[in-house]
Amino acid sequence: MLTDSMMAMITEQLRQSSHEFRVLEEAHHRLDVELLQLQKRHVLTPAEELAMKDLHKEKLVKKDKMAQMIRVWRDHELQAAPQ
Repeated sequence: MLTDSMMAMITEQLRQSSHEFRVLEEAHHRLDVELLQLQKRHVLTPAEELAMKDLHKEKLVKKDKMAQMIRVWRDHELQAAPQ
């Protein structure tokens, strides 16, 4: 299990070394902002409700890809570490 400090270190390493990770992280943040803006509304139109569901799905896809990159990085580092 990854500790918070290990997760922060891996995330920072990926931010510095992977353009793809940075793009995913920025997109995830942008989607989060869009969702927060929609959630502030008292009433959503059916189109806005659908857009909100789509944004949630897209955000989850980005999060899953980042998590996969973190797992791959962690596993690679564990294999490279002296036993």
